[in-house]
Amino acid sequence: MRVGIGYDIHPLINGKQLMLGGVEIPYSMGLEGHSDGDVLLHAIIDALLGASACGDIGKHFPPENPEYKDIASINLLLRTRDLLTANGWQTGNIDASVVARSPKLQPYIEPMRIKIAGALGITPDRVSVKAKTANELNAAGKGEGIEAFAVATVFQEGKNENI
Repeated sequence: MRVGIGYDIHPLINGKQLMLGGVEIPYSMGLEGHSDGDVLLHAIIDALLGASACGDIGKHFPPENPEYKDIASINLLLRTRDLLTANGWQTGNIDASVVARSPKLQPYIEPMRIKIAGALGITPDRVSVKAKTANELNAAGKGEGIEAFAVATVFQEGKNENI
């Protein structure tokens, strides 16, 4: 089994839909980004790629590539799952935290867990998503953006790695 960590942060902007964990969140602003800006999925993707030593999100989905302009990040997660599978890896579990002053995310946590688990081909009980506010101490805490942290485990069937 291997462990990876991921992180992402994007500023909030007017005129864009807010997507987190593949779920549309009703809010007056969305996240700036080349894709849909879903910081939660971006952090999870980086954690999975890191755990499997396959690089990072920028290597596989570079922002200068027009193919990824405004792409739904859930599609990037699906492609990441396929990349891991092609390299013999399977997702063990995901533990993630989203930091946002607003909107309140608690009503959307379960739909996020279900959406993430479905994309990764695992059960929702292997996906944890938590919401934090940062108590107005950083850009996310002041409502200027949203950030996410994720830890992922991956494993190869039949291998007993202690790395």
